[in-house]
Order: sequence, then C-alpha cells, then structure tokens
Amino acid sequence: MTFPDLGLSEEVLRAIEEAGYHEPTPIQDKAIPYVLQGRDVLGGAQTGTGKTAAFALPMIDILAHGRARARMPRALILEPTRELAHQVAENFELYGKYHNLSMALLIGGVSFVDQNKKIDRGVDVLIATPGRLLDHFERGGLMLSGTNLLVIDEADRMLDMGFIPDVERIVKLLPPLRQTLFFSATIMPEIRRLADNFLMNPKEITVAPPTSPAETVDQSMIVVNRGDKRDVLRQILRERNVEAALIFCNRKRDVDILGRSLKRHGFNAAALHGDMVQTVRMETLDGFRNRSISFLVASDVAARGLDISGLPYVFNFDVPSHAEDYIHRIGRTGRAGMPGIAVTLAAPDDTKYLDAITRLIGKEIPVLESPNIETAALEDSGPPRRGRGRGRERSRGERSRSEERRPRQRESAAQPAPPASPDEEQPAAPETQQPAAEKPRRNRRPRHSEERQTSAKADPKPRDKPQPDEPPQDGPQKAKPSRRKGATVGFGDQDNIPAFLMRSTGGSREK
Repeated sequence: MTFPDLGLSEEVLRAIEEAGYHEPTPIQDKAIPYVLQGRDVLGGAQTGTGKTAAFALPMIDILAHGRARARMPRALILEPTRELAHQVAENFELYGKYHNLSMALLIGGVSFVDQNKKIDRGVDVLIATPGRLLDHFERGGLMLSGTNLLVIDEADRMLDMGFIPDVERIVKLLPPLRQTLFFSATIMPEIRRLADNFLMNPKEITVAPPTSPAETVDQSMIVVNRGDKRDVLRQILRERNVEAALIFCNRKRDVDILGRSLKRHGFNAAALHGDMVQTVRMETLDGFRNRSISFLVASDVAARGLDISGLPYVFNFDVPSHAEDYIHRIGRTGRAGMPGIAVTLAAPDDTKYLDAITRLIGKEIPVLESPNIETAALEDSGPPRRGRGRGRERSRGERSRSEERRPRQRESAAQPAPPASPDEEQPAAPETQQPAAEKPRRNRRPRHSEERQTSAKADPKPRDKPQPDEPPQDGPQKAKPSRRKGATVGFGDQDNIPAFLMRSTGGSREK
C-alpha cells in the first residue's frame, strides 16, 4: 500500500514526497480511508507509529473546502502536553504547505493577546491543551459551535494527567453532529467508556504497540549504588566523548538537581520538565535541536512526541517505573535507521522494574562492566517488605539508624534489669518516679499540682472551716460563725432587698 492508494489529494501527496515519506505506517494505512469517509475512529497506537499523520493528512483534505469564520475554528485537536501540541502544529505546517489553511496554537506560557489575534481572524485548525482552551472560552474570545471535527490525541495521557473532566466539558460545548477521532496508546476500560460517550458508531483500529525498541539501538545497563549515579554518569560522558545526549529522570526535582550538577562540572547541560515556563521550555528544546545545548536532562514529558534527528545517546538516569516508558525513552535515538546507544543506570533495588522491562521487550538488557567503575549487584526479587511506605523498597544496607535502634529499645524494655552486686551501692530512687511502662496515663498530673500536694503534707495546717460532714470543732473555733448558720440566702428578708426592686413598674396591684 502506498500513499496514492489511500485517496489523498495531489497537494498532500506532493508534501509527503518532499518530506521523505514513501509508504504509510499500519495506523496510517487503516485510519486514513475511514477519516476521509467522515466516520468516527477509535485508534489504539503508541506514539512514534505515525499517528499524527494518520489524522493530519486526511484533515487537510477535508478542510480544503470551506472558509473559516472569526472566533469559530472549524477543527479542534486536543493534546495533553505543550510539546505534543507544538509538534502537531509543525506537522500541519509541513503537510499543508500547499493548502491555504490557517492554524492557531493555544498552549500555556504564551501571551493571550497574540493568541486572540489569530482567533479573531478565524482559523481552520485549532491545536490546544485543555486548560488554555477553556481559559479562552471563559473570557468570551472563542466559540466552538462551528467546530465539526474533533481530535482527542493521547487520551491515556489525558487520563493520567487529570484532564478528562476538562475534555468532557469541552466536548459538551461542541455540536452533537460532528466527526470525532479518538486516539490512545492503550484501550483501557476507562478509555473505552469515554469513547462510548464521545463517539458515534466508530471504526475501531488497533495497532499492536511496539514491544521492543528498534534494532539500531544498542542497549546496555550498569548497576551502581544510588548515591554514585552522578559520578558514574559524568565518567561515562568523559570516557566516551559524548557530544549530545538526552538524560531521563523520574522526578522533576531530580531533573533540576542533575542539571545543576552537570553544569557545575563543566558540561553544557539544561533541564526540561513540566513546571518550567513555556517560553523557556521552547527555547531549551530549540537549543538542544541546534546543538547549542549538548545535554538535556528531562522528565517523561519529553519521552513522548520529542523528535530529534541524529541523537546519538539516551541515558536512563532512573529506571522507569512503567516498562512502556523504557521503550518511549530509548526510542528517541536510533530513528530513521540511524544507530543509537541507550545506557541505563540501575540501582540494586530496581530489580522488579527491570524484570517488567525484560518481560515486555522479551530479552534482558546486557550488563555493562567497566574496570574504572565500581559496580553493585541487583537484589533478589521477592515479596515486598511491609512497613516500607509506598516508595521503592530500600536495600538492607540503606536502613536508617532509627530503624536499627527500635528493636534494641524494645528488647531493653522487655528484659528486667540485672541484679545489683552486693558490693555496689545503688542510689535511692525518688518516690514519685515510676517506670514509663507501668505508670498509668490517668494518674499523670501537672508538676504544680504535685508540688502543692507535697507542700501540704510537709506543713499541715488546722482547717479554719468545718467540713459539711464533720461537726464544728470545740474551742475558739466554736465562736466563729459558720456559713451554714445565719447566712443570708438570696436577698434574705425584706430589709435586705435593694430599693430599686421595690419600685412599682406600672401601678400597684394592691387595692
């Protein structure tokens, strides 16, 4: 099957040929004819299988007939990340250069004023992230009642990032009679439920996800202690004279730490993660593409949709928690038939994550051994230990001192104290001091109350007032009036009532 057999226009075929593509991928071969027919499509395909062209090429031919109106885009493409949205926009410019179609990119970190100017003039294709799209709609600068073609790309990433409520709200703003293209890497039950709500009699197309990286990628792994990873990484970069590399970390905090560490040691490095300002992210990516930045330390936000030609090295500074991410990461190198090298720095407690990767790709990652690097051994995979929290299990050699001290304290509390020697004089313990384990909680009192009781025992004084249950004492105390005898209760007799209470308020009732 070739591109002319799919029913595309001559202008699109000309752009494809100039881009260097000759044969369609499986997802393109199956999806493009149904999109041209106007049917809804539910596609399951991983990133990197040519999915963007599967919906971009037929959309260009569909939108070639018609005219855009102000503030009313004709087609809408939703992407989970800014990088993916920017890449789709670049593909539309590449494939649609022989069509007079207008396009706008709505992503965060860019001025609202510039985006509003494009929307006011009218656009054929609107590529946006859900949050920024809703911001424009709530400000009254965008209407979706004329959008007849919707593409929801990377739906599984939308679900993971919590964008599904925003996507559902956006779909409700669109006309009910429309064409919807729904793509996801995996068709999970949650994704299928969303597809049932968004699509109408769709054609389901599933392309088997890649279970192994390209054969042009040379994979290797080195096991070192977690605290030695930065030193080992710098040593490998120097020994191999690496000119450019993409380095992946699992957490954004580690991305910043590793990026600053490489800079301090003289490497031309930069960091890239989702918390950065969009303008800085785009400048960083452009600098890495034109090689003004040699080493890019990134989170998984760059694992999908990042296409950099001629990238020689990919380093996994952290073993990914999901095996599929391993394929996405090392797939950034060895593209278009070019050779690439992928090196993974594993810690001794990464055994279960490495086992999952081995099951997915169907083979073990070769272990790299170097005489100049002190390596470690992987721990045996077994049932997870209890009481370790939700994070990765720590090795036995990384237990904290507090954890080692706890059983000793319990043993010392449970064992009785050894008998004292007859020649050794033991200090007398105070009467108020009790063992912590035997002292009941309800008998604990503040210190001032204990001092008050101690002083009362030391210097007792005769009571001046008799207690209610005791008879009055004889002697001088008998003449002292008691509160019970002769005490005035309330106002007492009439002579003790205040005068203002005796005044008449509205005439006397006595006659």
